Amino acid sequence: MLAVFRYHASAMKKLIAATLLIAAAVVAQQTHKEYEPPNAAGAGQKLLAQFAGDWDVVKTFFPANGKPIVTKGTCKQYLVQDGKFLESEFTFVNSDGTKSTGTGISGFDSKTNRFTTVWYDSRQTTMSIRQSDGGTFDGKNIVLWATPLDPDRPGRKTVARAP
Repeated sequence: MLAVFRYHASAMKKLIAATLLIAAAVVAQQTHKEYEPPNAAGAGQKLLAQFAGDWDVVKTFFPANGKPIVTKGTCKQYLVQDGKFLESEFTFVNSDGTKSTGTGISGFDSKTNRFTTVWYDSRQTTMSIRQSDGGTFDGKNIVLWATPLDPDRPGRKTVARAP
């Protein structure tokens, strides 16, 4: 009789645990939808769409000391994720003839009124993140500030303007 009770108690514990796991999964799905509701492309995405296409580009780097360094290249940009993000693929030809490449993804969050761009390239093993100030989007210009991932290097401003 004791062995039968242990068997039923063990089975009951497993049934309760399985029920709790299923209930937790259902609540987690509902919570995720409530926490991050889906939304459609908006004003920021309309500006990003203007950058889609193939471009000849000029990158100008302004070092703390010395003359600016100018590098020419090309860029292919296209909208992804149902027009919500702009993906960018850059190729630059350096003065010594070598090439460097970079990839970026840019998006606009209509809730915070901020643009965010994530960038990685062939020159280094780090990524950079740039974000606009909230509430400053004028419908024409994207002004991004580098978010310092390295505490020894402060952020700096970059500007992107619609064509």
